[in-house]
Amino acid sequence: MTALELEQSTPPRGPHPRRGTVRRHPTLAAALACLVSFTAFWVAQRLAHVTMIDLMVYRAEGLTVRAGDSLYDMVATSAHLPNTYPPFAALVFTPLTLLGVPAMRTLATAGNLLLLVAVVHLSLRLVGRPRHLPRPAAALAVSALLVWCEPVWTTLRYGQINLLLAALVLWDLTRKDTHRLAGLGIGLAAGLKLTPALFAVFLALAGIVRAGQRLRSGAGPRTAWNPWLRQAAVATATFLATAALSALALPRDSRRFWTEIVFAADRVGDVEITANQSLRGVLARLLHTQDPGAAWFVLAGLTAALGLALAAGSLLRGPGPSRPKAAGTPGPPSPARRPPCWSARSPGRTTGSGASRCWCCSARKRCAVRAPAPAAGGPRPSHWASSSARSRCGGCRTAGTSTRSCTRTPDRCCSPASTRSPVCSCWR
Repeated sequence: MTALELEQSTPPRGPHPRRGTVRRHPTLAAALACLVSFTAFWVAQRLAHVTMIDLMVYRAEGLTVRAGDSLYDMVATSAHLPNTYPPFAALVFTPLTLLGVPAMRTLATAGNLLLLVAVVHLSLRLVGRPRHLPRPAAALAVSALLVWCEPVWTTLRYGQINLLLAALVLWDLTRKDTHRLAGLGIGLAAGLKLTPALFAVFLALAGIVRAGQRLRSGAGPRTAWNPWLRQAAVATATFLATAALSALALPRDSRRFWTEIVFAADRVGDVEITANQSLRGVLARLLHTQDPGAAWFVLAGLTAALGLALAAGSLLRGPGPSRPKAAGTPGPPSPARRPPCWSARSPGRTTGSGASRCWCCSARKRCAVRAPAPAAGGPRPSHWASSSARSRCGGCRTAGTSTRSCTRTPDRCCSPASTRSPVCSCWR
């Protein structure tokens, strides 16, 4: 065989076809990997004969509601587990009684797997990641791995509602702060299980600090009301609505829960067992006692205060009330808002020979346009042209004006009519 024949018979080198497919269709590839992982997980759980014991307790709560018996006298399963959730949870669990046990377990597992993908997707949206990969692809790929982690495995093994609670809270924290119902998810999650109510406290604390900052800067009382306070108020109102609904539907159980059961920490099991990873459980094992007493109270109070302070401080130092985007409302300048977006002077005031500059702020997006001041009595020029005109300069452009600095197109147009937009403010 000649050298020419050898050269012709050698296949050309290039990228592996599978790698090319993954790069061209990352979401499809991640979906297939996630499907394979979830299927293997499903088979592994069935081979392990998981009991889904908590799901059986939820179903027993629904049966108790339908029978009109006492929610907090019932015990379920062979382990004689009592009910520890608020009465509103039992009302939500009532539809489980309409299904057979096998169908209920199947739907609960499938629902939890979908909720896992939702939780990962919302978590990525919360931190603005990833930057160079479609978020659905990243969410599916990460979910394919996380399903094998112990917390997720245990949640599905027992059929718990942890992923549902996390999805409700993250849904709230990633919504636009201008949405009137922001806070609804936290309130519903707290109605099902009291622990998520801590997020309402966290938002209220951050909102109070932000209100104090604005008042100290000389702003009026109206500016003290901010999206974090509104979100905490909506969450609180929603939680109170769940309690009121439970009081109307189950008055006896509601009264007993809020006066007795909520203080009975021993209903969840033995305090000293290693499965109890709370501070109370750690102290009980270290002190060899069922009742750590004042030591637990002091340690829990300090831990809660430190955690809330760090969380609120991180939120205040972040890009603004909107977690994934900096969309702070116009107000006094503050180092807590990045990038800065404020109104230093009244948008309606200009100088005869001056110029106007408009900043529109969004996460890692900023455009500064310098436009000539309008003639006396003349119409004000729009600071922003159409989206197609902006895209030609890679970010922002105005007809007849020069672009001082341009990065990416902001979320909204910054025109004189919209200078009070949450994402836009101007000074002249």
